[in-house]
Amino acid sequence: MKHFFRLIVSVFVILLSVSCFNGPKAELRSVNVGLDTLVLPFSGTAELIFTVDEPDYRFDPVKDVALYLAKGQFLASQDFKLVRVEKDTEPGRYRATVTDTGLHDDYVSEVCIGVRMPEGHFKLSQVFLCIGEFAGPQGKARKTGLPVLYLDTQNGAQIVSKEQYVKATVALEDGGSVTEPAACNVRGRGNTTWSWPKKPYLLKFDSKISFFGYPAHKRWVLLANFMDRTMMRNIISMKVSSMTSLEWTPRCRSVELVLNGVHQGNYLLIEQVRVDKNRVNLKDGYLIESDFHYDNEIQWTDRHGKCVQFGSGIPFGIKHPDTDEITPDQVQYAKDYISKVASVIYGPDFRDPEKGYAAYIDVDSFVDYWIVFEVMGNHELGNPGSVFYHFEREGKIKAGPCWDFDWGILSYNTSPQARTGLINRGACWYARLFEDPAFVARVRDRFQELQPQLRTIPAFIDETEKMLELSAVENFKKWNPAQDASMNGGRIINGDENMTYHDAVARIRSIYEERLTVIENSLK
Repeated sequence: MKHFFRLIVSVFVILLSVSCFNGPKAELRSVNVGLDTLVLPFSGTAELIFTVDEPDYRFDPVKDVALYLAKGQFLASQDFKLVRVEKDTEPGRYRATVTDTGLHDDYVSEVCIGVRMPEGHFKLSQVFLCIGEFAGPQGKARKTGLPVLYLDTQNGAQIVSKEQYVKATVALEDGGSVTEPAACNVRGRGNTTWSWPKKPYLLKFDSKISFFGYPAHKRWVLLANFMDRTMMRNIISMKVSSMTSLEWTPRCRSVELVLNGVHQGNYLLIEQVRVDKNRVNLKDGYLIESDFHYDNEIQWTDRHGKCVQFGSGIPFGIKHPDTDEITPDQVQYAKDYISKVASVIYGPDFRDPEKGYAAYIDVDSFVDYWIVFEVMGNHELGNPGSVFYHFEREGKIKAGPCWDFDWGILSYNTSPQARTGLINRGACWYARLFEDPAFVARVRDRFQELQPQLRTIPAFIDETEKMLELSAVENFKKWNPAQDASMNGGRIINGDENMTYHDAVARIRSIYEERLTVIENSLK
């Protein structure tokens, strides 16, 4: 009798258990998920909450819940899986844990939660997205670890002109936080670079804005560095320039650009060369550009001296004062002053410390400017492109700032003579200056003085390589630097466009170290 009683109790417990987990006490009509998108960190987990409309509906959270594809098929994705379902504190509320399997990081899947019905089929929730953390343009941009600049034009307008601005907003995501969108105008910029698929841009903000703690200003530039497989030629050049006595070097930072929701790859956000107390600091002076493109509104050729492009004559243009503010007298003063200095440089008394060039140019700045161009193998000091000078009225002309070091830099492609000698000894004005033994001595002494700092650049290249390596993967999925050959007579420009990113970086590191040795030997 006692055994029979125990049997009856056991059967009751079993029936009660079956009733609790498999037998519906109430009808289940709907399953609801409290989100539209579940973002899964790579090799990590994320939770979602789902509810059933009938709290008394009994089911086994382990066996009776599954992830389904939106079309109602049982989930077959290898990118993520449901690993745990637990009751939450409120009746009818459950907490599901989904894990990323670590296979991919940019998937997007339409899925739903399914709860088993007594008949065996599953009641499905509404569809939601399950995505890898780097899916989509924003995700791909964040994937590189670099700051992300979001540029959105009004009504998605295209940027098709270097003259006409388009209204836009800019926001910067850095370290997990995103700035409030700032109003600006954007247009294209550059000469040859504007004709290439990856476009450079000029940003002009409604009010001064700071990026990365740099001094606030209304004007900033996004350099595309399209032909640069290393993505760091400008970065290295600005680093070298900052080691010298040049009064100002543009500050810059690599970013990922997302334009109207489309990831455009790696860009260099850099201060534009402008007259400002925190940039080229002038009170009543002039910012002059020597550039063979002749794309300044006020420009002329000075016939003292010569350059590679023009033979007799050197091109000059006025960048400041602005063309809508400068007077005819100011224009004439700039032309006359440049002509006066050039005539002294090429005159019979050019070596005289009181009547010669030293009375008209800031020699230290000219020495350091030359060293930056020479170390970087930039031949545009002699074939002038983006070569800058500045001076106050009645003051000495100073060289600088450095700008636009992506064409033919640290490459023997455009300057094969760099393998064995100097490439800018015959550059504009410098050809004459190097005829003075005192100037040569100052160059030699200054180069030796800068050597300890210059020798740190290879380590800086290594650091930059590591910082940009993920960005390089995404950037070169979209852009092919070897297309620059179409603008150079069918020849690639820097010589590393068809290399891998890491091979290209190793090449410029090697050339940089060789340049230091060649320059030192050539100045003896």
